[in-house]
Amino acid sequence: MSEWFIYTGSGTPHDRIGTDLPAPPPWRVFSGGPALPQPAWAEEAGDHDATSYQPDPQAVEQVNAALFLRRPLLVTGPPGTGKSTLAEAVAYELRLGPVLHWPITSRVTLSDGLYQYDPLTRLYAASREELTGGTTADEEIGRYIRLGPLGTALLPFERPRVLLIDEIDKSDMDLPNDLLTVFEKGYFEIPELQRHTSPTAEVMTADGRPVAVSGGVVRCRAFPLVIMTSNGEREFPPAFLRRCVTLRLHQPGGEKLHRIVAAHLGPDLTAASHDVIERFLAKKSSGALATDQLLNAVYLLHHARSEDRLSLADRLMPYLDRDTDETDAYGDDKP
Repeated sequence: MSEWFIYTGSGTPHDRIGTDLPAPPPWRVFSGGPALPQPAWAEEAGDHDATSYQPDPQAVEQVNAALFLRRPLLVTGPPGTGKSTLAEAVAYELRLGPVLHWPITSRVTLSDGLYQYDPLTRLYAASREELTGGTTADEEIGRYIRLGPLGTALLPFERPRVLLIDEIDKSDMDLPNDLLTVFEKGYFEIPELQRHTSPTAEVMTADGRPVAVSGGVVRCRAFPLVIMTSNGEREFPPAFLRRCVTLRLHQPGGEKLHRIVAAHLGPDLTAASHDVIERFLAKKSSGALATDQLLNAVYLLHHARSEDRLSLADRLMPYLDRDTDETDAYGDDKP
């Protein structure tokens, strides 16, 4: 393990990012403030995936590169290779708070990630309060604005928040280029607040916390660790790629599969499931499989005590890239 690594992939939380992370490059300095405290890790969400994650050395290296350079990390690879779990593992080990999750579809726009404004509810509240003589909704406009995951990540936290932009390859063609502007500037504007007479308004974050926004501008202080996942279903513009640190994850081999199963289910169960792991390795040479299918099979076979272990394992590990009604070459029926 290289000495310069802050994220080590050990799964053991530490505070080294506060002492060992160097100042950003001159072209990646951001001046948001005042600094906000880091939210605590969401213990209620559990930490099993974060602590049992088994990153490759290249993944550890590229995460640290993204942290040092204050650049987004684009992670590509087939389903089930741990692209999304990487974000949880980094946030847990570096004590950066709960991961902000932005799932992408073809209908998502940049504004969805930045903030949402509810003018209809505000108009209704203004009409009601005008009749009752209460505080006008115009004086509390922040009640009708909620920051999205990207907008929350760009708040001036003392340490970077972790933002997972999941399956960005499913986005509209314009979204990657739209993101570039925000990533480069490190801030965005909320016109509804800029038109407001009060210099400061309190809005809600994506994770349900009130925060003050001054002058209608959200500006980061520590650039967030943005982890964008892609299943490789499309190509991205060169301008987008050159501003990202890139990482390609591959399906794990036999040695790593044993480590993954042991991390999740323990060494004894792993040793007793050698035949199932070998079956998984043989099957995946003929089609797409995900590692969590293997974990499900190992766990169930341990408790089900099936007399026909491998046939049951085959039914729990169907190929992901073909019709589910088809039976693969290891099944009882003809493929």
